[in-house]
Amino acid sequence: MARDDTAPHLGVSQREFIALVAAMMAIGALGVDMMLPALPRIGAGLGVTNANAVQYIIAAYSFGFGAGQLIHGPLADRYGRKPVLVVALLGFVAMSFVAAASASLTLLIAARAVQGMFGAATRVLVVSVVRDCYQGRTMARIMSLASMLFFIVPILAPSLGAVLLLIGSWRWNFWVLGILAAAILAWTATRLPETLHPGDRREISVASLTAAYRIILTNRFSLGYAIGQALSFGGLMGYILSSEQIVAGTFGRPGAFPVVFAVIALAMGCSVFANSRLVERFGTRKLSHGAMLAAIAIALLHISIIIFGHETLTTFVALQALQMTTFGLIGANFSAMAMEPVGHIAGTASSVQGFIGNAGGAAIGALIGQAYDGTTLPLAIGLALGASAALAVVLIVERGRLFVPHHADPRPKG
Repeated sequence: MARDDTAPHLGVSQREFIALVAAMMAIGALGVDMMLPALPRIGAGLGVTNANAVQYIIAAYSFGFGAGQLIHGPLADRYGRKPVLVVALLGFVAMSFVAAASASLTLLIAARAVQGMFGAATRVLVVSVVRDCYQGRTMARIMSLASMLFFIVPILAPSLGAVLLLIGSWRWNFWVLGILAAAILAWTATRLPETLHPGDRREISVASLTAAYRIILTNRFSLGYAIGQALSFGGLMGYILSSEQIVAGTFGRPGAFPVVFAVIALAMGCSVFANSRLVERFGTRKLSHGAMLAAIAIALLHISIIIFGHETLTTFVALQALQMTTFGLIGANFSAMAMEPVGHIAGTASSVQGFIGNAGGAAIGALIGQAYDGTTLPLAIGLALGASAALAVVLIVERGRLFVPHHADPRPKG
């Protein structure tokens, strides 16, 4: 099917197409953000004595979300986008209901890991579906509009989770997540056409995948910026995993959590939007490298405030909002730079780099989250170390130079 820059694809209006794409992106994010207010209730309901252990409910999902990206891309290239999406959403619904019915933390964590693997299809295949139908500026505009709708999710999801806790047990959060996913499954099955042209289907070959993996993992830009993204995402995951405990436990304001989370998420959303407007003017390296240095400075300032006893909920929100702003300038740009030398194998590269970023970030975030000791110091230290490690990796990748566009580098690529 030839791409069309102006016409809607196979009778689906562009508005409906954008809404469906945004909904598929959102259901994966709801799997994290809607659960955060429920973590204390889950721990109490399942008899968990270690408060930090419930963080694995989020970490397992995020790790599965990263690992699943290695699977869905090749399957979709072989069998088509729609069947893979339908099966993945069906699995997501099933695992939501298994999680809702879990009688132990172990079963719940296992269900969440598998749920994350199914949910990964919504990240990998959304870009492929849009790319199948549109190209050029139209594709960029559609992805931007879908992303803007998507960023409403982390702002509203904790509030939705908190409302569900007012009318029922923590299990309602998983039941409702499953019902929402089932609605998107029905929408996808009935309205989304197959977007992959039959002539573009590819056989799954161990030899071709191995060759592609070798290219991706031996190119210093591809691997280096993927690792940098994992280190950056690790700090973000550390915040997500411990945020509810910090607001409720450290500051004694459990009722304020949805508002706090929304304010900080809004800062990141604004940053991502600003990046889309600034990147063509300043370039990916100037924005992301500058944001990386700013992230280190903010984390060090935060550590100083904590050590000298001046930490309050206000300072925490302000500094975390600034940290989220830097993540908004790092994530998309690191991803773009990682893809630069491997554009000819973009689908596989996106899967591998997504695995490194998400699974690696989930593991790092779990280490930060598990260090929670009733104060915000472990998080601040984790953010400082993560940003510093990312800087070290980038310096190796860029051979000691920051801010310099790669096309200006007289040395060979690779």
